[in-house]
Amino acid sequence: MKTNPSRISQIIFLVIFVILFVMTEYRGKDEISVAINSFFRANPLVVLSFILSAKTFVFILLPGLMMILFTVILGRFFCGWICPLGTLIDLITKKIKKTAPIRLFKTRLKYYILLMLLTAALFNVNIAGIFDPIAILVRALTFFIYPLLGWTVKAGWTGLYNAIGDKRDFLDFFYRFLSDYILPFRETFYPLAFVSFAFLIFIIFLERYETRNWCRNLCPLGTLLGLLGRLSIFRRIPLKLCNDCGTCRDTCPTGFDRDVLQKQDCILCMDCKLRCGFKRVKFSLKRTDRQKQEPVPIFERRVFLTGIFSGFALSKVFEFTMPSNNERLLRPPGVEKEGEFLKRCVRCGECIKVCLKNALYPSVLQSGIYGIFTPVIIPRLGYCEYNCNLCGQVCPTGAIPNLPLEQKKKSVIGVAVLDKNHCLPYAKKINCIVCEEHCPVTGKAIRFEEINEIDFKGRAVKLKRPYIVEDLCTGCGICENKCPLEGKSAIEVFSKRKKHIKG
Repeated sequence: MKTNPSRISQIIFLVIFVILFVMTEYRGKDEISVAINSFFRANPLVVLSFILSAKTFVFILLPGLMMILFTVILGRFFCGWICPLGTLIDLITKKIKKTAPIRLFKTRLKYYILLMLLTAALFNVNIAGIFDPIAILVRALTFFIYPLLGWTVKAGWTGLYNAIGDKRDFLDFFYRFLSDYILPFRETFYPLAFVSFAFLIFIIFLERYETRNWCRNLCPLGTLLGLLGRLSIFRRIPLKLCNDCGTCRDTCPTGFDRDVLQKQDCILCMDCKLRCGFKRVKFSLKRTDRQKQEPVPIFERRVFLTGIFSGFALSKVFEFTMPSNNERLLRPPGVEKEGEFLKRCVRCGECIKVCLKNALYPSVLQSGIYGIFTPVIIPRLGYCEYNCNLCGQVCPTGAIPNLPLEQKKKSVIGVAVLDKNHCLPYAKKINCIVCEEHCPVTGKAIRFEEINEIDFKGRAVKLKRPYIVEDLCTGCGICENKCPLEGKSAIEVFSKRKKHIKG
């Protein structure tokens, strides 16, 4: 049997995807020359939801517009030739025994989902990235699978030493290669790691009911590409099943509806052409009388109206956030307006993956339901490295601006605030200048003043009490991170939206 060119393309793009994923990692360099964000920039769902929510367009998303154009000409080829998640499904699905399809999925559910997401974006709530297949795969890899791989290899290396001692040294070159080029810079299991992985497992579990179940019945990107593909001039001939053969029905991964191959479902895998024993199937730019019979209509009035109303209602639900969370809501450097950031963020997790000092984490509820999976800085766990701008380099939509390093150093994330009830020189009259020593800002945003005091034992002491120069503070969080107190830090970074005074 001839090798299907679509399968070769799938493997090539899957390898490219994995290579880019591994290379989107800190490897000792200040710049990342290539990044996995290429897949997002060429993603029509990302582009369309961005345009609808931000009401603008950025040049870096031009590949997405090109993909829309190619889809209108060729059809839904992305799903059958490029999509890495679709490739993984194809590699796994044959090993999963199938049962009866889920009846709910055989309705117009996928159009409800797409219309709901796009309408919500139109009303300034962009959550398409939560359900985008590329983002789902990247999050599962970033938050769970990749850290697990790194932890397993390093634990195995330690276990090998305990088992055979110095005899493992002959494998040292192999381990160094893995550490330098393959394994993650650190093994951090992020919040929502299991949720992200469970989402991927759910998509694979759906293969129990149908081949490419997610792709044909739920995926908003696939649904959008299918709608665009209905306009294509490149199509399969014949459109219907032949009366004397049913091979196409058994071969097609996305299925026939009423014995007619729906153009919006065809992913151009061309399996039907390769397996047709009568050599009747071909793909052509020509129109025939037989092809003029249009597929069944997609939208009914109730589908359209319900999708629009659901999107509007969803936008209002997701807008809600607890005001008390705002004071500790810290975004990556360069983010000026929270609303604009949320409209642009794909929730891909790439910025979290490359963060040099482990400052960025996926939001759970810090910014409300709307902000789930978006990056937030948690200074007690990590801080924004003064000489690093990697997060802006990998952001596919410019939600985090790619600022020159000198400009990034001046970007204000928040403002540090001393809690004099906890700070050692104030609360216990013990000298401590850790925060001042670590402050990286030129001219020091944290300084100290020397005063003469009487400690709690009645002894005269000279104290160095820290204070903050708010006009210089960028809120990088290193002071909070390095504070030697256990638990709550004596100095905390608050959002730049408000000024805070404690003690």
